[in-house]
Amino acid sequence: MLLAQKRIQVDSIIASDPKQLIGPFNTVTLDNQIVQQQSAHYIMLHKPVGVVSATKDDIHQTALDLINTDAYANLHIAGRLDLNTSGLLLLTNDGKWSRALSNPDSEIKKTYLVELENPLCSDYISAFANGMYFSYEDITTKPVHLTIISERVAQVELTQGRYHQIKRMFGRFRNPVTSLHRVSIGDLVLCNNLAPGQYRELTIAELALFR
Repeated sequence: MLLAQKRIQVDSIIASDPKQLIGPFNTVTLDNQIVQQQSAHYIMLHKPVGVVSATKDDIHQTALDLINTDAYANLHIAGRLDLNTSGLLLLTNDGKWSRALSNPDSEIKKTYLVELENPLCSDYISAFANGMYFSYEDITTKPVHLTIISERVAQVELTQGRYHQIKRMFGRFRNPVTSLHRVSIGDLVLCNNLAPGQYRELTIAELALFR
């Protein structure tokens, strides 16, 4: 009835097909009154150490606590960082986008800077590239690219995200990680002028990196 009377519009176009699919970010009006209106948001956050990748926590400050939720509703985290890891964290209200980003089959590369307690040597490079067997999960990690930056600093690139994977891999060498910082996800690099705790929307060009 409402469709036949041309009273419903979807994104300012009169709706006529009862089978038309309505997404979460379509604007729907009835008699020119808004029924549904929500914009998609994609946010880059520089997560500090000591902040948890969660929406709620009884002990620690959360990533959502750093965001102005009056301006951004229904956000969730697209891929996590543990409590003591800093760096690039993405938040969105677009569930389809975050699921695609987190899908293991997508094999999106994540790059980290790792500071270590003990000096590095070339043995690390081949060991990471060959993968390591984790008996708890009964899996061998996919190849990880390690570049030695300085005596106790390495850059690590991986497409997998097993529980504390980087720390556990360095643990095979009995070399504790003293600092872990994610600098990029795919081709998206953490903005240099974002201080820990600061955030901003991704640009159109940055969003295109994931398409």
